[in-house]
Amino acid sequence: MSAELWNSAAGVLETNWAGDHMVPSRRLYPHQWSWDAAFIAVGLAYVNPTRAWRDLRSLFEAQWPDGRVPHIVFDPAMAEADYFPGPAFWGVPAYGSRPAHGSTGIVQPPLHAVAAWEVYRRAAAHGAAASQQARAELEWLYPRLVAQQEYLTDRRDLGGGGLASIVHSWESGLDNSPAWDDAMANVPADLSLLNVYRRRDLAVSDASHRPTDTDYARYVGLVLSYRAADYSDTDLLARHAFAVECPSFNAILGAAELSLAQIAGVLGHTGAAGAHRERAQRITSAIVSRLWNPDTGMFHARDTHTGKLTPARCVSGLVPLMLPDLPAGQVEGVLAAMRSERFGLPVTSYDRTAADFDVLRYWRGPVWINVNWLLRRGLLVHGRRDEAEDLRAAMVRLVHRNGHFEYFHPETGEGLGAPCFSWTAALALDLLADRSVPAYAKAA
Repeated sequence: MSAELWNSAAGVLETNWAGDHMVPSRRLYPHQWSWDAAFIAVGLAYVNPTRAWRDLRSLFEAQWPDGRVPHIVFDPAMAEADYFPGPAFWGVPAYGSRPAHGSTGIVQPPLHAVAAWEVYRRAAAHGAAASQQARAELEWLYPRLVAQQEYLTDRRDLGGGGLASIVHSWESGLDNSPAWDDAMANVPADLSLLNVYRRRDLAVSDASHRPTDTDYARYVGLVLSYRAADYSDTDLLARHAFAVECPSFNAILGAAELSLAQIAGVLGHTGAAGAHRERAQRITSAIVSRLWNPDTGMFHARDTHTGKLTPARCVSGLVPLMLPDLPAGQVEGVLAAMRSERFGLPVTSYDRTAADFDVLRYWRGPVWINVNWLLRRGLLVHGRRDEAEDLRAAMVRLVHRNGHFEYFHPETGEGLGAPCFSWTAALALDLLADRSVPAYAKAA
């Protein structure tokens, strides 16, 4: 099984390489996506480390002057009609060396420092020359990764409590999760927008798997709202209908600081390494104080406008397990939720027992390999090696039996969404090759 899965995964990554970046899927996602690039780099490093570094560089070459890393970098060789919402819709002005309409104006979870450290770690095990090249890549990436963190922890701390707010559900990476339903209900759903801005996803995928038209009308409206002020974050809470503190986004923000501490150590920035660890601790404390619900025993998204936690139990509320400084009570609560009938292995994107659990629709029920990979990392961080191995084995079986799909049916395991999906393939390689514990794991 291992050799067959390895070869098929490597084949997907070869197919989806686009010259200087990886596309998630040739058919549905023909550009470069931000957090996809991070997940992909982790696995691509095993078969082509040069491409893993190039993919990360390609993404950060599109970084904005304020430090944000856009959630899509558009391939100028693709036509506007090849993807919606495309570059003209976003209307991003030229900046730095980037041409106008080169990217979107929103972000995605900042997993890139974690990915950069993992790629470096693989390279450092392959001799002095590979290690030297990897160090040079870290030197180029490090200040850019720091700028990304500073943007998110400063300009996006809309609630003033030490957490970053997402201002579009796409920024979470979990686009139509029930975690956003309450906050999204306050966003006008102008369906006439879809007469002007036509969806392309439904032409290449099953409508029963994708966000609804009402969802999409809100998504479009939120982009138009943010675009109206040139994507400025100044006074954003006063003029923008959607702002949410997402537990998974902020957990990744904290994990990025821990990886930056490792990177800073390699580069000789010892003072900076300590500062990164302190910031990770502050983010962890803020997640616990602002997003923990003792009644459910897990974390929940918080509407930055109202201060209310969503009642929905979603996989995003489990991801803070990645953080080594998470208090014991929260660790046990998340583990209990994962083990319960609500989620199972591999972990579903939403509570299986909820009345609106949907086995087909995107982040409202199906299983995704990327968040399960994050949860396995959390299990390892907290010394739950047997459970981490159970989750690893479940993911490997799922992909081997059903293929490198974007996501999977939570009951049958059938592959759903885009086939030949890059992060599924890349993470399959990592699951096959690496059973080590993250360097910043909690001491036993």
